[in-house]
Amino acid sequence: MSKTNMLSRINEELNSLNRSERKVAEVILADPQAATRSSIAVLAKAAEVSEPTVNRFCKRFDTAGFPDFKVTLAQSLAAGVPYVNRHVEPDDTAENYTPKIIDATIAALVYAKEKLSPTVVNLAVDQLIQAKQIVFYGLGASGPVAQDAQHKFFRFNIPVAAYDDVLMQRMVAASCSTGDVIVMISYTGRTKETVEIARVARAAGVTVIGITAPDSPLAEHCSILLGVEAPEDTDVYMPMSSRIVHLAVIDVLATGVTLRRGPDFHAHLKKIKDSLKDTRFLPEA
Repeated sequence: MSKTNMLSRINEELNSLNRSERKVAEVILADPQAATRSSIAVLAKAAEVSEPTVNRFCKRFDTAGFPDFKVTLAQSLAAGVPYVNRHVEPDDTAENYTPKIIDATIAALVYAKEKLSPTVVNLAVDQLIQAKQIVFYGLGASGPVAQDAQHKFFRFNIPVAAYDDVLMQRMVAASCSTGDVIVMISYTGRTKETVEIARVARAAGVTVIGITAPDSPLAEHCSILLGVEAPEDTDVYMPMSSRIVHLAVIDVLATGVTLRRGPDFHAHLKKIKDSLKDTRFLPEA
């Protein structure tokens, strides 16, 4: 049975669980939405079991642990309101949908933390720190993420740009060469133009860093893959948690580059910050 049919699996295996695991299952089945928002400590207390018992329960259902289980459980819940968010129901009020959206984002970030490889992050930072130039690409909802990356990376004394127009992306990729880095941001990794541009860039000797779904067509054409996922179908729902996850990955890369530059670089960053002082009102005494 598919991993995403978590509620069905729990129901089917209920009678085969030991006493402690069954108590965990019953709490989850009684209010699965609440379970996706709970900490492991809260869930363990509600089930009157230990936290290790909750973790063993989660691993029994082919997940890496409680954070991974929560994401998979969220995928199993009702589809929600199309084009809004999969966790939101038609009759939800602000009191309902506000915590749902925030909790879904938190769960997606925790899942990304579990899946993102520090080794791969180091490889990406290695390429960024020595790049002749860095170019960020994003289409649609990924466009603002690329712009955010440019806003952070211009500070590093490396030529940097961001493009959200597919024709500009193609032309810039064709003009790049060995030593240049293109960071391609795409939640699905299935946009034909993006995949083709990655192929063109690789053929020109460019290092292509992909922030995209593992096993996607785009992932196949990346030099370095930062594979991140979120429980969100952007073909049906408005991109929300997936966009936040990508912004967090950009922050990780920017932090890595800053740390590699060392303490001597902090004076340069301070000079940029100080340039804004005259543009702001002083705080009230």
